[in-house]
Amino acid sequence: MDAEEFKNRLLPLKNKLYRLALRLTANRQEAEDVVQDVYLKIWSMRNQLEKYRSIEAFMLTMTRNLCLDKLKLKKNKAVSLVPEINRSSEHNPQQLTEQKDMVKRVLHIMEQLPQQQKTIIQLRDIEAFSFEEMIEITGFDKNYLRVNLSRARKKIRETIEKLQQHELQ
Repeated sequence: MDAEEFKNRLLPLKNKLYRLALRLTANRQEAEDVVQDVYLKIWSMRNQLEKYRSIEAFMLTMTRNLCLDKLKLKKNKAVSLVPEINRSSEHNPQQLTEQKDMVKRVLHIMEQLPQQQKTIIQLRDIEAFSFEEMIEITGFDKNYLRVNLSRARKKIRETIEKLQQHELQ
């Protein structure tokens, strides 16, 4: 793989890698470092990449593994990434505020999930990967992914319901 092919095929994946790294490390600087490390490793092994069925899945797996290594070395305090809410004209300011608040709550709850569940829900619900892609990235089997995705969603739902009940009282 030459530099031009590398630039055209692999550099467009940087945002996806960054989002995954940011979600796992909860630190912008570390996420950037992880993505840079992934690209350096991929460049150094550019001549062996044809043996991988999906380079994207391989890079996502590398990103995940590097993030987990960083987390094992240093326990981080999570910093939420709040995505922008759709600001279409059909929403009034109160609805926008409520949506932003709900997104912050869900992301905060996600940060409290076990690492594997956090990774699985990030890949499935935020990055919209198929189960087949998730199997390739994580190495987990389909039933394990489904069970943990279900548990993570249930935990988020129950926590939100408890918070809403508490607010009504």
